[in-house]
Amino acid sequence: MTAEIRTLEESDVADWVRAQYTGFHIAPTADAEEVAARRRIIDLARTRGAFDGGRCVATFRSMPRELTVPGGAAVPASAITNVAVTATHRRRGLAARMMAADLADARERGDAVSILIAAEYPIYGRFGFGPATWVANWEVDVPRAALDQRYAGPADGGRVDMATLAELGEFGPAVHDRLRARTPGAIDRPPLWWQRTTGELRLHGWKEHFCAAYRGPDGRVDGFVRWDVQDHPWPGKQPRTDLTVVDLTAATPAAEVALWRFLLSMDWITRITSGYRAPDDVMPLLLGDPRAARAEAYADFLWLRLLDVPAALTARGYAGPATALVLDVRDEVRGGDGTAAGPAAGRFLLETDGKGAATCTPTSAPADLALTAADLACLYLGDESAVRLAVLGRITEHREQAASTADTLFRTPRRPWCPDVF
Repeated sequence: MTAEIRTLEESDVADWVRAQYTGFHIAPTADAEEVAARRRIIDLARTRGAFDGGRCVATFRSMPRELTVPGGAAVPASAITNVAVTATHRRRGLAARMMAADLADARERGDAVSILIAAEYPIYGRFGFGPATWVANWEVDVPRAALDQRYAGPADGGRVDMATLAELGEFGPAVHDRLRARTPGAIDRPPLWWQRTTGELRLHGWKEHFCAAYRGPDGRVDGFVRWDVQDHPWPGKQPRTDLTVVDLTAATPAAEVALWRFLLSMDWITRITSGYRAPDDVMPLLLGDPRAARAEAYADFLWLRLLDVPAALTARGYAGPATALVLDVRDEVRGGDGTAAGPAAGRFLLETDGKGAATCTPTSAPADLALTAADLACLYLGDESAVRLAVLGRITEHREQAASTADTLFRTPRRPWCPDVF
């Protein structure tokens, strides 16, 4: 059987939604209201399906996003999501064909990178993606946290207040934009994201959450948190209640500390699950006993694929003195006719000015480092170490200490973090 790969027509949407739900093991029935809501969030020109005998058997779509890079600039990114293949049609190259078409479109649009959240680690390296950010999820045993005292509000003159989701829709976008401006790996949240979060647009699985906001001494909202609570039977009349953080967004360190202390001091709460946080999040260090925060998960999160190396490398900032580094990037794209050079292939001269800025241009000069596009993606946001990759044999040094030079240039003081699943 050969399935047809194509972008969607209006008449395909209901079948496409059913196929996506089937691929993700969600009940495959989607009523008209659900299909209409899903239609609002998809761009038909960027949504693909594989069709066999008139039925959709695989799904794929992408969205425009802005990705913050070290230094605070943002690059245009194609955010890939909803990749699913029905169990009856796996291992036939359907996802690969849709990926190839989408990457070609993204390159044509001028996107510097493509990004995605990988459900499974081994899938996307073959398409030139590499893990560019990681996350941690902590479970806090609150009675063992050894908090100094019960929390009575911020000591800096600010305050924490409960907020409605409608109010969140008013102040939330500005707070998130301030966070992402200083967080490599963060992406923008377009209006539809906020409509889904606040319940203005309700898709499958929507749930209302508790919400609170931190206002600084000047009255401006500098952070917010959303959470769920699950109560359990109380053994011996002792509390046993779980709190799960859905989203804690803080534009200032004071807001971050205040919101965590607010959650950690809430009555009856005996366990807090942090949700996906930056791998170097400060929360465990707010506890009198950091061992009370147990890492429930530590894993790769945002995967990145370079589409325009000169544009991507020129956009970000760099540490260290003025330096020149020649990168030889191998990028092979596999297709039905064999392999071909991918969009990131080539040799590039990266020249930094010692003040954070850089230029990147194609060159024929001898290489200092040789690596794959996927490994360059691991370095791009500053999370991975070129020295580590050299030890693993994934980077080849053609000049002594070139990997150490790359570490000085690329690494960031705090690890990059993507707060959003998409």
